Amino acid sequence: MTQFKVVVEMHEDGYVAYPLGLNGVVVAQGETSQAALADVKSAVCFHIESFGHEILDVQAPVLEAYVTDADVQVGLR
Repeated sequence: MTQFKVVVEMHEDGYVAYPLGLNGVVVAQGETSQAALADVKSAVCFHIESFGHEILDVQAPVLEAYVTDADVQVGLR
């Protein structure tokens, strides 16, 4: 059993979930946060089965994650 930190986002049309600290991109969705979490677990298993356990060899594992606001000046080009 391997534990991942998973970000779950709520959007107008449902939830999106993705794991942190995994080589490659895995994104899942669901109508509820629980459904998105279940979908991302399944997607992580499929990702490992498809690409092998090497994707778990992350150089710097995520120890902690949080969400914060950041003001960014966006200019037009």
